[in-house]
Amino acid sequence: MLLAADHVRLMARYNAWQNAQIMRAVDGVSRAVLTEDHGAFFGSILGTLNHILWADRLWLHRFGAKVAAPEGGMAESTTLTPTGAAWGAERFATDGALRLWARGLHSIDLTGDLTWFSAIKGAEVSRPRAMCITHFFNHQTHHRGQVHAMLTRAGLPAPVTDLVFMPEEAL
Repeated sequence: MLLAADHVRLMARYNAWQNAQIMRAVDGVSRAVLTEDHGAFFGSILGTLNHILWADRLWLHRFGAKVAAPEGGMAESTTLTPTGAAWGAERFATDGALRLWARGLHSIDLTGDLTWFSAIKGAEVSRPRAMCITHFFNHQTHHRGQVHAMLTRAGLPAPVTDLVFMPEEAL
């Protein structure tokens, strides 16, 4: 699988832009609205945002970024932060760590296998590093799409998600 470091940096920038828009959308929104069950896989807006943050930290730790692995398993992933403001602060810090990690990459760093213990599988797993990084960004985008739908359903502003419309000056 071919993956270039420039693409990883672009996706890190896109991730930060998307999350900044979501931070603005949820700023000042009540905990009741953010935790309302919308029937999504992780239930609520905040639950889904927490899951994305939790998974990002887990993968970044696996990739060797200076990010601590999150405590607990996937069952706890939806309760990582208690409020939208707390999520925003943690998200901002994690996005900064993601961008720093991406800036330091060279394409050669994206080759070879990544091996980790998967709690879901209950076993050690090895997959091509490029595939894992591609999954990392796809996972974010997939669940942010669910957040977009929940924001819309709740009558809140949903962000522009088209990569081609990301402003050059975006984070």
